Amino acid sequence: MAKSLKLLKNIVPLGLGLYLVYFSFANTSEEDRLQIFAAIKQADLTVVFLSLVFGALSHLSRAYRWNFLLKPLGYQPSFTIRTLTVLIAYFSNLGIPRSGEVLRATALATYAGVPFQKGFGTIVTERIIDLILLFSFIGLGFLLHSELILDIIGNPTLNVYILLWVVGIAVLFFVFIKKLKRSQKAWATKLMGFFNGLWSGMLSVRSMENKWAFIAHTLFIWLMYLMMFWVVTFALPETSGLSLSAIIPAFIAGGFAMSATNGGIGLYPLAVAAVLQAFDVPYPDALAFGWVMWTGQTIMIVIFGSLSFLLLPIFSKK
Repeated sequence: MAKSLKLLKNIVPLGLGLYLVYFSFANTSEEDRLQIFAAIKQADLTVVFLSLVFGALSHLSRAYRWNFLLKPLGYQPSFTIRTLTVLIAYFSNLGIPRSGEVLRATALATYAGVPFQKGFGTIVTERIIDLILLFSFIGLGFLLHSELILDIIGNPTLNVYILLWVVGIAVLFFVFIKKLKRSQKAWATKLMGFFNGLWSGMLSVRSMENKWAFIAHTLFIWLMYLMMFWVVTFALPETSGLSLSAIIPAFIAGGFAMSATNGGIGLYPLAVAAVLQAFDVPYPDALAFGWVMWTGQTIMIVIFGSLSFLLLPIFSKK
């Protein structure tokens, strides 16, 4: 039963993404499809390449920033090892959503000797910080286009039952940890050691030496995300005149799409196109922009991620 549920969790997002690819194709006319393919063909590849450069800089900065979290724990893997494991994580997420974080910590444990739970704790901290930055962009989007952002995220309302479930699970987890601490059994000791390592990894942000450098890299990473999205607008004539205030809602929609399916397959172009339409971009050109943006970044991740799998054992001392 557990294996079946795990398999469904991996297959459903991919299946949804493939269905959305079909949906995107089936719900466009022959004339629209010809316009979309024509727009993709005339895309300025130099501009698309520049977008990939910005994307690569964000990955390199993420790998460099990771050292600020690992150093307080007593570990300093080389920049090369950190970069290769970051690229492997992005590549893995294309196949199985959220698997990249686990694989990244596993690779770091295997090739750099960082205990899995501590490495994973630093990755959890990174994701929390990324979430804060994403919400910051949503806040900026609200200031610029509140009604449009509410449409993107679906006008969420607080569900009391969901809140009770979250509080209940948190209380049960707290009770479980308390009992685990008192237990003298070997399995309980090992599990408690795992939780302690995870917690120390998450708290490494408090004891890092270069907090300002960490903040600077965090801002730089998200600036590169925005830049790699923004420059692609100049690759197509119909999107080249878009203002930054129009780009931010589309950027937010793309961010949500990336986490909903495997690497945003199928959903990313649709989500971005839906927003760009609100800014008077014709649907075929808006969809073409989404496909150009998604395809370029995905090809980069596939190439460098697969190479990282081969290079990591070579560059590792183990």
